[in-house]
Amino acid sequence: MIEMFRIEKVSSFDQPELAPYRTMRRSAEHESQGIFVAEGLKVVRRMLESHFTVVSVVFSEEHLEQFRPLLDARTEDIAVYLAERRFLVTLTGFSLFQGVLGVGRIPPPASLDDILARIQGPKLLVAIDALSNAENLGAIIRNCAAFDAHALIVGETSSSPFLRRAVRNSMGTIFQLPVVELKQRSAPNESQGELRRRETPPAEPNPTLAEMLRGLRARGIRCIAAHPRADGKTLAQADFCGDCCIVFGSEGDGISQAVLDSCDEAVAIPMPPTIDSLNVGAAAAVFLYEVQRQRKKT
Repeated sequence: MIEMFRIEKVSSFDQPELAPYRTMRRSAEHESQGIFVAEGLKVVRRMLESHFTVVSVVFSEEHLEQFRPLLDARTEDIAVYLAERRFLVTLTGFSLFQGVLGVGRIPPPASLDDILARIQGPKLLVAIDALSNAENLGAIIRNCAAFDAHALIVGETSSSPFLRRAVRNSMGTIFQLPVVELKQRSAPNESQGELRRRETPPAEPNPTLAEMLRGLRARGIRCIAAHPRADGKTLAQADFCGDCCIVFGSEGDGISQAVLDSCDEAVAIPMPPTIDSLNVGAAAAVFLYEVQRQRKKT
């Protein structure tokens, strides 16, 4: 059998093709190149098992035979770099690192229409508004996968779900979950080049999260804001048995007013007076468990 992957031993990350591993903290640079970094044994394994395009992997020689069946099953040309684990730890800066990294390509934007067309039974979508913490975003992705959400909508003011820490905190479930990532609209620029671009209609629509939620409501999908200051309605009083999209907000300010106004209702997790709210990742787990509980009961 002919192997599609190439093995190379490395003792330095100065080679141009190894640049993504040298620049793991430059998330904007990676996003502009359309790539992401996967970190950790389980995350890299799930990337290799997924439909995502894999560019390269880096690990110590002890992992080669463990990953060989997955590498053999891939059809693209993958660069496999072998390095000593003590050297790999210097890339991440902490000793608990498992010595396994990979680079994959960010997939083309998912189509919400295609996602909705494939769903059988009651639809369950999750949307996030202005979420900046990559670890929290990764936790929400993992919760979506654990509680059978059909897709995640990432608002235009949120961090990318393909940041290294988000991918790591999702434990690789980002490779299983359809993601609709909305892009921030560019600020107006009166330069001649910008004027020409604005005269030509964009090839693809670029909605805001608020606009997309209104579009979901027009399709009969109820949009429910997870809002700690909801007036009266608590989680147990909400009905999640029909098609719905649950919206979670930022760590500090919660859901923006424009997004809140685009939802059908706001629902709160009951809290004692001394506690303001849960971490957004924990709140997502509570909401999604309640959705699953109600749907299994009916």
